[in-house]
Amino acid sequence: MKKLKINTWTAILNIVNCVLFTISWFVIFGAAFSDAFGATNGATNGAAGLFYAMAWVGVILNAICIYQSHKYGIKMTGGILGTIGNVCFGLTAALAFPAIILLVISCVFLFQQHSVKNNGGSTHEQQ
Repeated sequence: MKKLKINTWTAILNIVNCVLFTISWFVIFGAAFSDAFGATNGATNGAAGLFYAMAWVGVILNAICIYQSHKYGIKMTGGILGTIGNVCFGLTAALAFPAIILLVISCVFLFQQHSVKNNGGSTHEQQ
């Protein structure tokens, strides 16, 4: 069975997103307090924009992983969980905790890259 580099790199991005999503609340709230007290203008939007952009990049890469995994007969669980986790955060930062949990589980599956077996026990191969 072929190991896909896109799955490995997407798993690494999901780990980076876990770290970013963990610190996102502190950065966004810090920027909001700075905006409230007049220290800067629009810092909250800029800070939040970076985190949301990373989430949507994660959605795109995980979607590519789903397609490639299906094409090469690898379980799609990691890509699906990664997509859901990144969409959760991409919609609202309030879902950072569930997103982090989903991304951690996603990384495990993306790194493993187990093959899909059909009823006969053989792996699906690209023809």
